[in-house]
Amino acid sequence: MDCTKTLHAIRQNIRQVIVGKDGAIGHLLISLVCGGHVLIEDMPGLGKTTLVSALAASLGCSFRRIQFTPDVVPSDITGFTMFNMKTGEKELHMGSIMNQIVLADEINRTSPKTQSALLEVMQENQVTIDGYTYPAPSPFMVLATQNPVELAGTYPLPEAQLDRFFMRISMGYPSHAEEMDILRSHRSRQNVAKLSAVATAQDVLEMQRQLDTIICAPPVMDYIVSIVEATRMMDDVQMGASPRGSIALMQASKGCAMLSGRAYVLPDDVQRMAFPVLNHRLILRTRAGLRRQAPEAVIDAVLRAVPAPSAR
Repeated sequence: MDCTKTLHAIRQNIRQVIVGKDGAIGHLLISLVCGGHVLIEDMPGLGKTTLVSALAASLGCSFRRIQFTPDVVPSDITGFTMFNMKTGEKELHMGSIMNQIVLADEINRTSPKTQSALLEVMQENQVTIDGYTYPAPSPFMVLATQNPVELAGTYPLPEAQLDRFFMRISMGYPSHAEEMDILRSHRSRQNVAKLSAVATAQDVLEMQRQLDTIICAPPVMDYIVSIVEATRMMDDVQMGASPRGSIALMQASKGCAMLSGRAYVLPDDVQRMAFPVLNHRLILRTRAGLRRQAPEAVIDAVLRAVPAPSAR
């Protein structure tokens, strides 16, 4: 199987409904082959939900959108058992999370108790219902969205929940030319492209297996560890990235190499993936927040300070 060709076909299919945003599409594809979950955080109306729906339609996987609101309870997510009065037996009702691609829309609008229902399935690909454990479908990917500007009626995600996400990405505003293309494609309500699947769930699993064949040389692994260690020593950082962050950065770098058609990781791959993989894993000190310093600025300083391995 040619993974690069399959990833290119998925990208081209998504481009039928998403104008521009090649960076965000690439990050989703890298997370897909790495088996990671993605938090998409940006302003309303920038196409977050459309991007996720286009990815799910391109894969031909089972897809479920969960609209998170304050009244959603954990059993809506994981499932529950119910006593059937007619048969006299307990019946198992699986929750919405038991799908291959799950859109957790506006995840910060539900209570912390409901948010915590996602912790087990995002880390271990399984759910526990009334003491019994059930595996999640394979492949399995959670794509969550949230708006950063709305505070009323929201519950910020705790650090343990954020750390479960492989990447945190943003869409960004389109350029003038891209927004013109968006208007042209929406002149008629009937002109919205209907996507068909260009890859199967088995294709995704095969790409995830082939990810293990991508070579990450010891000097590049040392570079990854040095970057993560440096995040823990910066003055403005209260809590740096954990070893889970190191693993995620290595996997994302391998996925970046696969997307580029290479069988080995370059330091450029590590630098490219450092921002989406590490930006939500850093907790800054209060003084950094008062100066409105973002985690991206810390990561940029780390990448400038840590020397990259040179080619022999």
